[in-house]
Amino acid sequence: MSITNEGFNPENIEKLRSELKKSGKSFKIIPDEENSDEFVNFYFIGMYEGKEVIYDAALYTLRLHHASEVYEIAEHEAAKKFPNFNGISYEEDENGNMLPLTSEQEEVGWFITEMIMEMEEEETVKVQEFVDIDTFHDYGIGLDASLNVEFIDDQVISKFITEFNDDTLELDETMYAFQSEEEDV
Repeated sequence: MSITNEGFNPENIEKLRSELKKSGKSFKIIPDEENSDEFVNFYFIGMYEGKEVIYDAALYTLRLHHASEVYEIAEHEAAKKFPNFNGISYEEDENGNMLPLTSEQEEVGWFITEMIMEMEEEETVKVQEFVDIDTFHDYGIGLDASLNVEFIDDQVISKFITEFNDDTLELDETMYAFQSEEEDV
């Protein structure tokens, strides 16, 4: 039997185990421009159906999950109101300066902003902690999780892995809504 998912391959698991041992961590962060203090993509070793496997995990804050859900709904509403809408793309000129949006893009942008503000004010979107497992992932087992923490750092990741692997992870079932943070201008 050949192994089609390389995340189950014992050689790859041993290679990752060796890297983790050298780093002194239980995870390896996957270089990704989207990694931030609210989202981290990483590999760790765990068990699945009695076999070791590499988990390809995405861990993010509940605040970021909420913002994503709200934005997705606002975009969907914009697509219903503006039949030509297919996303707003920001382009730069040869000097790296942002080119102005078209009047339609600007109108769509304001509509989306107003939708987001309204949904946040009325708390129409609520989210809770979760872990989703994708057994049809192209490398190992895919894992998406959202936790009600301020930020994702090494300590949060390590604690999550330990509790996940020990089957002691307890998710908060409380439904939360968040407000966008005002940025100082």
